[in-house]
Amino acid sequence: MLQLTEAEVLNKIRHSIPFEAQLNDGSLTIRISEYQPYVATAIHNGRRLRGELMPKCSLGEDERYFEEDPFTGDFISSLPIVLQGEDSRYEYDLNRAPDNCIYDDAWGKSVWSEPLSEAERAISSEKHACYYRILGCLIDTLESQFGLCLLYDIHSYNYLRIERDTPVFNLGTGQINTRKWHKETKRLIELLEGIELPNIRVDAKINDVFKGMGYQATFIRQHFPNTLILPIEVKKIYMDEMRGESFPLVIEKLKEAMKTVITEHAAETIQRRTKVKRLTGSHVLASKLPREVLRLDRQLYSLARGVNTLSYINPTNLKQEKRRFLHRPHDYQPKFTYRQLDIDPYKFRENLYRLSVEDIRDADIQKMYRKVIDQLAVRIDLLTSIGHDEFLYNSLRYYGQPGQQDIANANFILHAREYREVEEETLTPSQAIQAFKDAAKRYGIACKVSGTNKLIARAMVSGRNIKVNLGCQFLPRDLNALIHHELGVHVVTTVNADKQPLKVLKLGLPGNTHTQEGLAILCEHLAGSFPLHRLKTLALRVIAVDSMVRGRSFSDTFNSLKHEHNLTNEDAFTVTARAYRGGGFTKDYLYLKGLRDALHCYQSEDLTSLFVGKTGFEFKPLLDELITRDILHKPAFLPEALMLKDANDPIINFMLQSIK
Repeated sequence: MLQLTEAEVLNKIRHSIPFEAQLNDGSLTIRISEYQPYVATAIHNGRRLRGELMPKCSLGEDERYFEEDPFTGDFISSLPIVLQGEDSRYEYDLNRAPDNCIYDDAWGKSVWSEPLSEAERAISSEKHACYYRILGCLIDTLESQFGLCLLYDIHSYNYLRIERDTPVFNLGTGQINTRKWHKETKRLIELLEGIELPNIRVDAKINDVFKGMGYQATFIRQHFPNTLILPIEVKKIYMDEMRGESFPLVIEKLKEAMKTVITEHAAETIQRRTKVKRLTGSHVLASKLPREVLRLDRQLYSLARGVNTLSYINPTNLKQEKRRFLHRPHDYQPKFTYRQLDIDPYKFRENLYRLSVEDIRDADIQKMYRKVIDQLAVRIDLLTSIGHDEFLYNSLRYYGQPGQQDIANANFILHAREYREVEEETLTPSQAIQAFKDAAKRYGIACKVSGTNKLIARAMVSGRNIKVNLGCQFLPRDLNALIHHELGVHVVTTVNADKQPLKVLKLGLPGNTHTQEGLAILCEHLAGSFPLHRLKTLALRVIAVDSMVRGRSFSDTFNSLKHEHNLTNEDAFTVTARAYRGGGFTKDYLYLKGLRDALHCYQSEDLTSLFVGKTGFEFKPLLDELITRDILHKPAFLPEALMLKDANDPIINFMLQSIK
């Protein structure tokens, strides 16, 4: 990290230059990624004690640590302006007045085994003064630029020695003009009370344990009338108070929650107190992508870009096994063979978990990358086990399996009767290829369209390559659906991902299969190219996956589809093979589930952010935020189907509204 003198820090602040640095004596870390009218501080986060004082300190490191505020810097790491103290409060306490900032006794214990010299005290006092010169310069700069400033002053407190229930969050208002700032203090308590933590009942109160009488609040009150300081004490429910051991899952949730609470509170206050309109929490976060995110993103992409699940799972001898099976459909079990895995799974996992995700300070971005890495580790387990008994287990880990509601939805659809005459398959593969090429030209997307005999599906996208099954004939409506599905969503999101600064959107976020297929089928429906037989195919895939998971044989599932649901040999084999390839591939149940979730999202929200790449419904709030912050670009292309009005079939629409 950059090391700067006080003069260099002050110069950067006065000129509103973003920077990240430590003071050259190591006492303070300052991160200003963007100048916004609010600051977060963790002045008791540090535990350093300078070398010449160590022999004189009568307290051990654990004793000092007990009274410090560890991890409070982590809680505010997502925010654009952070001041984080690195020195122990036992050297000098930044929340005490200058003439009283060096302890002789603290919490009933003598701090020093021998008195400090005047020179030693002077060094500590100067560090204290330096902090307040920097803070004063920063607040003055922000007030001058924005007209007001907010300071979120984060601390933690020990609670086991307090013989009563105490709140998880305590807001001290003893030095706040509560008549002037009544709405702001009330709203902050409401937001804090809304935080959810694992296995912890959250409450927030004003002046219950502490009244906010620290010196930092005094300093702000005396010098900056247009700045609201909000001293927040967090109960040490995120660690074992006595042993000093942390609870990482609680800390992770606190990081996410404090980011949301502080940015939402700051945005609401700024909007209420200034002329700024339509401000959200996303608008008051930094708009520049941190270097540590870009670095990790490129490392991850370099490692994982060749891990394409379908290219390994599609059988290489599909045509031969299909012929053998249809000759003996009651007793022959296909023996599929697969492409060899050309990735060393052990090195892959090892390299995955060496990536420095902990360097990412934004809580939500960090969480996203952790989930991507975990998903890739499961994916490599899936690919390693293709053709073996454990493949089904890994597929269940990766994709899940149909639940009772999924099966109920499928059975509901399968009870519907056909109400239109089925078109004849009049289009050849070459005509289908040309139709895809024409559609790509209409979109203005450069992609390759070719035919192949190695697909189970009628068409498939790999990157910008569209492959059409040369063994199929195509109904006009079905071909239109395929174009909206494969080109309108899968290719469009591939091209959009190519234009984004984050390459993880090319790899795919967790849940991207569910999301991509749901959006793709939604577009078929919106384009009016989603007939009942197509909807039934999605339902039959759920039935086939459920049958496979319950242990029925390939031939049992095939014959059930053929005789109970009146499928042709061709269609029954295709649906069954999709579910049984690899050793039990559960992905296919996600098409219907994804359609349901995409439709619900379409009816209540703007879908735009989901098309920036290979995204997931779970990450839509973060994607919306990153677009608002100008970190991600709005998608260059959107599916044509989203612009079509009233093209969808009202009967299919009714059926889709009925599934849960």
